[in-house]
Amino acid sequence: MYVIMVYDVNVERVTKVLHIGRRYLTWVQNSVMEGPLTHAQYRRLKAEIRKVIDEDEDSVLFYTLRSERDVRRENLGLVKGGPEHIV
Repeated sequence: MYVIMVYDVNVERVTKVLHIGRRYLTWVQNSVMEGPLTHAQYRRLKAEIRKVIDEDEDSVLFYTLRSERDVRRENLGLVKGGPEHIV
């Protein structure tokens, strides 16, 4: 499956969420990550995120698609993130 993760979390937890997400997905731009995952990886990602966020204060959205072929992305302006931006 192909997963897009969008998060809006308290500044105290944003780094933790980013690091967890980067273990599974590719950073696209501020608070957005995407990539292919197995169902097991997706369950682990959600479980790890759930452990660090405050569900009364933070928001994490997951969009799931059957495959990367189902995604059409158009970029306007500066391209951020992606594999070419890994140091």
